[in-house]
Amino acid sequence: MFTIGVISDTHGLLRDEALEALAGSDAILHAGDVGGREILERLSEIAPVHVVRGNTDGGSWADALPTTEALSLGGADVYMVHDIEDLDVDPAGGGFAAVVFGHSHQPTVAERGGVLFFNPGAAGHRRFRLPVTVGRLLVAEDGAVEPEIIELEVES
Repeated sequence: MFTIGVISDTHGLLRDEALEALAGSDAILHAGDVGGREILERLSEIAPVHVVRGNTDGGSWADALPTTEALSLGGADVYMVHDIEDLDVDPAGGGFAAVVFGHSHQPTVAERGGVLFFNPGAAGHRRFRLPVTVGRLLVAEDGAVEPEIIELEVES
């Protein structure tokens, strides 16, 4: 199995619990609203990081971040965008196994047209009484993707 750690909406807060949950990942996807370059640097100590710019990411460090990214990881093609409303491709027609997104802070696992739509939720500051979460995508040898939402045990 190829393990993809998925995180989003850190907004400048990278919790130790999130780092522990992502440990052992072969790659990490950050679906935007990072909140600073130092978040990406800390994540890259675990595994290679792929990131898209979120609507709150600004400044020179964020200007270089793509708004979307198409990746092939562990035999699965994955498309990443921060806000699902900005999806600019037909993922099924493009042969993508999964679309990873953030923005809403709401963990989401759904299938549409044979494509997994996966939002790991928000790993930063708790908002809207939603859980603080990260995600994991397990990619089998045949390219099949199994999603998992991981709720972090945090105080606030």
